[in-house]
Amino acid sequence: MTSTPPNRPGLQSRILITGASSGIGEALALHYARAGTHLVLWGRNQTRLDRVAAQAAKHGATTETLALDLCDPEAALEALRKADDTTPVDILILAAGLGDIRPEGELTELPEQVKTISLVNFTTPVTLATEMARRMVTRGGGNIALIGSVAAFHDLPIATAYSGSKAGLARFSTALHAAMTPHNVHITLVSPGYVDTPMSQRLEGARPFLVSSRKAARIIARAIGQGRAHLLFPWPFALARLLEMLVPRPIAHRLLRSAEVRQSASN
Repeated sequence: MTSTPPNRPGLQSRILITGASSGIGEALALHYARAGTHLVLWGRNQTRLDRVAAQAAKHGATTETLALDLCDPEAALEALRKADDTTPVDILILAAGLGDIRPEGELTELPEQVKTISLVNFTTPVTLATEMARRMVTRGGGNIALIGSVAAFHDLPIATAYSGSKAGLARFSTALHAAMTPHNVHITLVSPGYVDTPMSQRLEGARPFLVSSRKAARIIARAIGQGRAHLLFPWPFALARLLEMLVPRPIAHRLLRSAEVRQSASN
């Protein structure tokens, strides 16, 4: 763990972001970076975290970082409790996620893939969100954002674990929103389409309606600030979701099976 100590007492806000070493998590960290904000940045790569923290510090934020494997929910939960005990978290953004498709020539993803994706995309974030929601209720409010995907609303034959884990995250988020609304704890589900991140850059072929990570961060932060229950962007994906709901499922599945998707090796 590395940290830069707060430069003054009475920090205005404390924001914990998972997946902060790249992609949407990194963009959100830099979006929120300003004087009076303390950023708690988690990610898998300490070197990248240090780079993000250094950039955030240039904008006046204070930071602390933690390299953590979210395949270990117990360790993540312990780290969250420790961080929140030190200074209560005002905004928790669960941005870490894994995307993968079945290997070429296989009929399904590998069991090991499914296990890892399920832990990172569903088990660990819902565990952390539940703990933080309980804590925020006792102190009168807060904000929790869970970064999902438009894939949650489509049956992707080539990425069953990814779409399934994101679908589970989506239902958990809306259910937690229903539970927490009377207690001033705002739960925001974020369902982005293609965002220009290392994950999407692995995909070979078109990425329609691609949004930069910087623009995505602005849109997401605004939705969190408004306490929105669900943000789905860009808008053509909302239309695609509606259209698929109107198409008979066997036809939709036939179309999805015909889609050719490839990806390069992991960055």
